[in-house]
Amino acid sequence: QVQLVESGGGLVQAGGSLRLSCAASGRAFSGYLMGWIRQAPGKEREFVADIHWTRGTTTYADSVKGRFIISRDNAKNTISLQMNSLKPEDTAVYYCHAQPFYEAYRAGYEYWGQGTQVTVSS
Repeated sequence: QVQLVESGGGLVQAGGSLRLSCAASGRAFSGYLMGWIRQAPGKEREFVADIHWTRGTTTYADSVKGRFIISRDNAKNTISLQMNSLKPEDTAVYYCHAQPFYEAYRAGYEYWGQGTQVTVSS
């Protein structure tokens, strides 16, 4: 059974930092994109960042570029999101997400964590 378990959310003042982690288990993630998607109250889910599990290549949403850094530790089967210079608009539930890199292989192989709350006060 695949599990993605997030940790590290919380309350922080604007300008502060938080680090989220996601522990992945239950299968090999070679060829997967592992990343973070967030959802603010009353809004749709929004892509934040992802990293190719094997290649290490990264992609960021424009709204977080230069402030957030995604990384992976293949030995520990974890990914992390270092969030710096946080803004109130970063407030959301952050979900760890995994899907195959190739879209044709995604049906039935997309996984989600339970989410962790990040609140940034002004």
